[in-house]
Amino acid sequence: MSFSRRTLSFLASALLLALPALAEVKLPALLAEHMVVQRDLPVHVWGTAAPGEAVSVTFRGETRSASPDPFGRWSLYLSAGAAGGPFELSVKASNTITLTDVLVGDVWVASGQSNMEMAVNGVKNAKAEIAAANYPQIRLFRALNRVADHPLEDIAAHTWVATTPETIGEFSAAAYFFGRQLHQKYGVPVGLIESNWGGTPAEAWTSMTSLGADASLMPVFAEWGKMMQDQATTLLEHQKLLKEWEQAVAKAKQEGKPAPGYPWYRNQDNCWQPAGLFNAMIAPLTRFPIRGAIWYQGESNAGPERAPLYARLFQTMIQDWRRAWGQGDFPFLFVQIADFKTGPDAMWPEVRDAQRRTLSLANTGMAVTIDIGEATNIHPLNKQDVGLRLALAAEAISYGEKIEYSGPLFRQATAEGNAMRVWFDHTTGGLKTQGEVVLGFEVAGADGKFVEAQARIEGATVVASAPSVTEPRRVRYAWKDVPDCNLFNGENLPASPFRSEE
Repeated sequence: MSFSRRTLSFLASALLLALPALAEVKLPALLAEHMVVQRDLPVHVWGTAAPGEAVSVTFRGETRSASPDPFGRWSLYLSAGAAGGPFELSVKASNTITLTDVLVGDVWVASGQSNMEMAVNGVKNAKAEIAAANYPQIRLFRALNRVADHPLEDIAAHTWVATTPETIGEFSAAAYFFGRQLHQKYGVPVGLIESNWGGTPAEAWTSMTSLGADASLMPVFAEWGKMMQDQATTLLEHQKLLKEWEQAVAKAKQEGKPAPGYPWYRNQDNCWQPAGLFNAMIAPLTRFPIRGAIWYQGESNAGPERAPLYARLFQTMIQDWRRAWGQGDFPFLFVQIADFKTGPDAMWPEVRDAQRRTLSLANTGMAVTIDIGEATNIHPLNKQDVGLRLALAAEAISYGEKIEYSGPLFRQATAEGNAMRVWFDHTTGGLKTQGEVVLGFEVAGADGKFVEAQARIEGATVVASAPSVTEPRRVRYAWKDVPDCNLFNGENLPASPFRSEE
C-alpha cells in the first residue's frame, strides 16, 4: 500500500470514528441546567448536530423541530411565556439532552472592567453579605477571560449556578447587588451573566464592524498600533515584575504575611485588542434573549489619548450591542466612574462628562458614584450602593416604575449678569447640599479659565458666580479627579459632574 493510500485509509477510519460524536446534538455553554431564560420573549434554543438530522426541542409542553444546516448548526424559537419554573427543557436527536431546573425570569448581562469584575468577597461587609446570599432563584453565569480575532459561536465560562454562600463569593458584586434588588422587589427569577475583564478599554468590547464603519474612531487603531509596536518591551517589563512578584510571594510565605497581588500590566494577553473581547465574550451571548445590560467601565479610557474619543466610542458600543442582540433599544445602564486620585495626565472628569452625555441615547441610565468613591482606591468597596442605583434606573426605565432614579442632571446654563444659573433635571424633592454651602461649582468667562465660584440654590436651579469673572459664560461642577462637591436631590441621589460647554 502506498503512503498516500495509507493516509487515505487512516483519514477514512478517523472520519468513521468521528461520526457518532458529530451526530450527537450539542448545546452551547449558555444553554445548561439551572439557567434563566427571558420571560415574555421567544425562547431561543440552538446548537449543533449532524447535517440532515432532525432535532426537536420540548419546553413547557411545546415541541418544535429544526434541521441542521450543511455545517451542522441549527436554531429554533419556542413561544414566549411568563416568569416561573422550574421546568425541563429536552433536546432530542440521535441522543437526548435534558436540562432540569430551568427558570423563566429576567436576564441581565453585566460587563465592563475591574469595578464590575470586583467580587462579593472583596466588598465592605463581605462576610455578612456572603452568609446571607441564599437566593435560589438568582442564577449566576460567569464568562472566562478570552480574546478572539473573530466573533465566536460559543463562550468559555463557568456554568449556571444558584446563588448560595458557596457560589456568590467570586461573582461580580455590582451585578449581584443589582440583581438582588430586582429579585426582592419583583419576586421573579433573575439570571445574571457576568462577562468582564479588569483593566480593559471600551474599544475591546466593540465589534470590528462598528469600529471600522466610523472614520472618527480610527484613532482606536492608531493607538492599538502603538501598543503592538511596544509590546516586546511591555512583555519584558512584565517578566521582570513577575519574577519580583514570585520572590515577594516566597518571602511573604516565609514570614507568614499575606502574599502581594499578581502584577497587572496593560494589554495582558492582548485584551486591549479592538473588538477582541466583543468577539470572545459578547458575541456568543447575543443569541440569548435578555432584559438588558449593566456596565461599569471607563477608567482604562481616561488617558489623554483615549478620553477625548470616549463619548463617541461609548455610544457606538451601546448601539453596537443593541444591533447584535436584535432586540431594539434594550435598557443599557451604566456606572459613572467614581472619584479617585489619578496621575497628572489622566482625564477622569472628561470621561465622566462623556458618560453623562451618553444619556442622550434612548433607554440608558447612569448611576452616579462621585459621593461613594475612595480617593486612594480605584476599586471602591461600596458596591452595594452601586448595585442599588443601577437597580433604581432599571426599575424606572425597564419596569416602568414612577420613581426618581437619578441625581440632578445638567440641563442648561444661562448667564444672568455676573452669574450663571444652572438648570437641572431629576430634582425630585428639591435640590439640597450635604453641608451648609454649595461646593464644587466653577465659572469661566470668554477666556475659558475656570475659577472657584460661590453658589446658592434657588428652587430647582443653582446660581454660581465669582468676583473675578464679571461676564461668565461657562459653568462646571465637580470637575476634578477627587472633587469637593455636595449637591443632591431630595431622594439623596448625588448630582452628576458636568460642564456646560458642549
